[in-house]
Amino acid sequence: MHCVRKTISRRMRTKLREVKAELMRRRHRSIPEQGRWLGSVVRGHLAYYAVPGNIYAVGAFRTQATRHWYRALRRRSQRSRLNWARMNRIAKRWLPPARNKHPWPDNRFDDRTRGRSPVR
Repeated sequence: MHCVRKTISRRMRTKLREVKAELMRRRHRSIPEQGRWLGSVVRGHLAYYAVPGNIYAVGAFRTQATRHWYRALRRRSQRSRLNWARMNRIAKRWLPPARNKHPWPDNRFDDRTRGRSPVR
């Protein structure tokens, strides 16, 4: 039986608050420049938190980062032409999908020991 892991919500909230503030600072830069930066943030989050059993929290982080980016981009002008269909294309282009980056611990252990004790 595999256990379900969960990102500590306080950590995720704090990081999303930082991402939102930084997106508001960077909002007048080009979309590719913002996309490269936000993509690296999401990739780093995935590298650490995308363990089996935590995929819902990782997906929520990516979704909230996309929402913050959408709001920042819409504030660039009074006549924004950005809608969610276009924003989803932008997010798909620049942000990695939320999927597990690490194997289950027992799979990792089985690969390392090959059915025998690592002590032998």
